[in-house]
Amino acid sequence: MHTEDHLWFSPGLGHDMALRVYGHDGRPVVAFPSQDGRWWDFEGWGMVEACAGLIEAGRMRLVAIDGIDWQSWTNQAVPPGDRARRHDAYDRYVADEVGPFTRDLTGHDRAWAVGASLGAYHAANALFRHPDRFDGLVAMSGLYQLSTFVGDHVDDAVYFNSPLLYLPNLDDPWYLERVREARICFVVGQGAWEDEMLADTRRMEAILAAKGIPAIVDYWGHDVNHDWPWWRRMLPYELEQLGV
Repeated sequence: MHTEDHLWFSPGLGHDMALRVYGHDGRPVVAFPSQDGRWWDFEGWGMVEACAGLIEAGRMRLVAIDGIDWQSWTNQAVPPGDRARRHDAYDRYVADEVGPFTRDLTGHDRAWAVGASLGAYHAANALFRHPDRFDGLVAMSGLYQLSTFVGDHVDDAVYFNSPLLYLPNLDDPWYLERVREARICFVVGQGAWEDEMLADTRRMEAILAAKGIPAIVDYWGHDVNHDWPWWRRMLPYELEQLGV
């Protein structure tokens, strides 16, 4: 499998950011790491191998990017508002740096976003906030609001990074038109450690239906828990479902 490593200084974040590209052709699929994860985790947890058939067939190029959760949502050393503002800087990195990179690399104006657990949150938030950069999503076992990290604190930066808060009030035709064009899948198990994720996925399903946003919402079985072996099965299956 063809791989490429890239590293550049991010003006928005103020330090170097790395990513790895897997594959030689096809649709760009940006993979977000799970909580406090790094760009190498997708390969390390077997997700690249799970998608190898799609990658080697030239149907997709997987772009595994780095995270900064320890500077933002999981950084308990700073107030919630500061965590949210640091995440805003990461959001700008994704939209203004990773987005143009994938476009120049592949010729596709928009990429898909994928992730598991907190990576699912990042992927969903990227698509809903930037449907000019992303037009596909596979979000696995995610939370789509931030109370786990910031409690009851809600300011503008928290609100506009919490899909379950801002989507019900999203009425801008520019955003809605583009989001409705996207290929979207939310998937969650019903086993151990999935209760909160299951609840958020059900809330997401209701909001998307109310907004007329087409989506696959896939509930896997009661034996499906919050862990990588299941995500390795979910991702290639759901990518196929969406027609990558």
